[in-house]
Amino acid sequence: MNAVKRLEIFRRLHEDNPDPKTELAYTTPFELLIAVILSAQATDVSVNKATARLYPVANTPQAIYALGVEGLSAYIRTIGLYNSKARNVIETCRLLIERHGGEVPQNREALEALPGVGRKTANVVLNTAFRQLAMAVDTHIFRVSNRTGIAPGKNVVEVETKLMKFVPRDYLMDAHHWLILHGRYVCVARKPRCGSCRIEDLCEYKAKPSDD
Repeated sequence: MNAVKRLEIFRRLHEDNPDPKTELAYTTPFELLIAVILSAQATDVSVNKATARLYPVANTPQAIYALGVEGLSAYIRTIGLYNSKARNVIETCRLLIERHGGEVPQNREALEALPGVGRKTANVVLNTAFRQLAMAVDTHIFRVSNRTGIAPGKNVVEVETKLMKFVPRDYLMDAHHWLILHGRYVCVARKPRCGSCRIEDLCEYKAKPSDD
C-alpha cells in the first residue's frame, strides 16, 4: 500500500470520527490501567459492568489493595480469568504504592514491570491516558492492518513497528482507536462488512464479500 492510500484512509476515518475514544470507562490513568488489565480475553462491556461496581468503592491503588484478592474478586468475578487478574491487580497496586507513590508511571519500562501489563496494555495507557505516540496492537488491529494492507506483519510487534512508521504523522495519535473500532464493528473477523466500509475502495483485501 502506498502513502497516498494510507493518507486517504486515515483522513476518512478522522472525518467520520474526529475525536475517537476507548470504549473502556475510566476517569483517571489508574482506572484505565486496571480496566485494560481486566480486559484481557474479555469484552469492554463486561469490564465496564464490573468497574461500574468496583470504582465507586475503590478506585485508587491504596483502596483496591486494601480489598485484597478475595475482596477484589467479588467485584470482578463476572470477567473471565478473574482469579489471576485479581492477583495481578493487587500486586500491581502494591508496586504502584511502593515504587511510584501511588501514581501510574508514564514510561513503558515501568509499566511493563507491573503484573498483568504487557506491551499492548502499556501502549494503551501511554497513548490514551498520557497522549504519547504509541500503538497498541490487539487482535482487531492486527487483522485490519494485515487484511487491508495498511501495515502487514507476521506478529504484533512487526505490525506495531510498521504502523508507527507508515501512519501519517497527523493521524498517528488516534490511529489506534480508529483501527480498533474499525476492526470491532466493520472489518470483523468472520465476514468483513465490506459493502458498508468507508475505505473499501482503498483496501487491498482480495476476497471482499458483499454485505448480503
